[in-house]
Amino acid sequence: VYAARPLKADRELVLDAVRQHGWALHWAADPLKEDRELVLEAVRQEGEALRRAAKHFKKDRELVLEAVRQNGEALRFAAEPL
Repeated sequence: VYAARPLKADRELVLDAVRQHGWALHWAADPLKEDRELVLEAVRQEGEALRRAAKHFKKDRELVLEAVRQNGEALRFAAEPL
C-alpha cells in the first residue's frame, strides 16, 4: 500500500485507519508505532498488529492481553517475560 510520508505520519488519519483495520499499523510512521492509544486500537482490531508495535509495547501487559483476546496467535509477538 502506497501512502505519502506525511499521510503515514498523520496521527488522526492513522488512528482512523487502525480502527478499521489493525494491520494499518504496519504502514504507519515509526513515531506513531510508539503511540500507546494508537497501538491499543490496532490490536483491538487485529491482535497480530502487536508485531508492528514498538518493542516496549510487546511487554505491556494490557496491550498484550488485548491483542491475545482478539487473536490468540498474537502471543508469539509478546516479549519473553510475559
